[in-house]
Formats: sequence, C-alpha cells, structure tokens
Amino acid sequence: MRTRKIISIIILLILAGGFILTFSQIPFGKDKINVAHYYISKGIEETGAVNIVTSVVLNYRGFDTLGEVTVLFIAAIGLGAVLFTEKRVQKHASKSKDDKTKKASLILRTGSNLLFPLILLFGAYIFVHGHLTPGGGFQGGAVIASGFLLMYLAFPKQSINKKSLSVVESLSGLIFVGIGLFGLIFSGYFLSNFLPKGIPNTLFSAGIIPIIYIAVGFKVGFELTSVIDDLLGRGK
Repeated sequence: MRTRKIISIIILLILAGGFILTFSQIPFGKDKINVAHYYISKGIEETGAVNIVTSVVLNYRGFDTLGEVTVLFIAAIGLGAVLFTEKRVQKHASKSKDDKTKKASLILRTGSNLLFPLILLFGAYIFVHGHLTPGGGFQGGAVIASGFLLMYLAFPKQSINKKSLSVVESLSGLIFVGIGLFGLIFSGYFLSNFLPKGIPNTLFSAGIIPIIYIAVGFKVGFELTSVIDDLLGRGK
C-alpha cells in the first residue's frame, strides 16, 4: 500500500510540474494570444469559409476536431462493451421483451414515417452547408440520430444493422484522416486546405472544409445512432 501511495504522489508531482511549466510559458493577457482578431480578419481569405467558427474548427484547429470525433468513437465502443451480453441470453430475453412491448399509437407511427426522411434531409442540409451557415457535422449528425430515435419510439420491435453502421463510421473516419494526409503530402502539414477555396458564400467553396463536415456528419450521426441502439438493446 505504501508503495502505491508513493508512486501516486510521484505521478501527481510530475503532472503538477508539467502543468506549471506549461502555463508559465503562456503569455496571458498579452497581444501574442489575441488570435480572435486574426481569425476574423483573415479567416475568409485563408479558408474560404464565411462561417468563421467553421474555419477555426476544421482548419486552424482541425486536429482538435479529429480528436473530438475520436473521443465520441471511443465512448461508443466503451458503451457497447459495458452493455455487451451473450447472444444466447439476448435471444431468451428478447422473447419476453417482445411480448411485453406495447405497440405505438397510429399517430406516432404515421407521423414518424412522414418526418423521418425530412429529418435526415435536414441533418444533411446542416452539415453540407456548415461552411456557410451556423451548424456543421456535429449538429447535423445529432439531427440524423434524433430521426433514428424517433423511429425507435414509433417501432420498438424493429432493429438496425450494426454492420452497416460500423461500415459508414469507418469510411467517414478514413475520409477525415485521408484528407488530412493528403494535406500533409501536398502542402506539408496535416489537414492543410489544399483544394481551391472557391468564391465565398457559394456552396462549392472553402476547399476541404465541406468534405470534412460531410464525413463528420455521417460519422457522428451513425455513432450516436449506435449509442441509442446499444442503450435500447436492439442491435442485430
């Protein structure tokens, strides 16, 4: 026990020393960290995105966004691992659950069938136009996941194909990383905006930003859907 406590104290001291050294080098309150003016004045010119938040998230700090998507992916995997049960147990439990599951009302089922494609279309619109309007991949993906949640509520006995979800997630993540590697090859650094920036305020502008947002939108949408599916225990 003493050895563990000593090791824990040493690790805490090392971390504390690292934080102190890091923050002591940051010029708080000086002009060197006043980057907001630079983003506002140079953002459209350097990225082609009229949504300055988007230019920061996917261009100036694009590597951070990749980390956020990775955190969501790890969270989905962790939840699936926590909720994992043997298939035999699921089969026996599903029979009793199906018998007790109440059928949704006709209004909910009819309304869900009408709204589901519109919700998907709206979510796609949000992340496709993320470089032009407020919104983006995370917001559009959340809207898409809400559409699947609505269908779960309307049709409790239905399930989704987890293999298809994993394929879409993997492809979206590979597209994100692949674009970053292309930027490294063509421009010398990861996630460089190497495509033509186009004309601001048009759909085909901002270089790689719309492509990344589309990939993020699909990845976030289907990862959140996978989380909902795991919580409801309806995956195939």
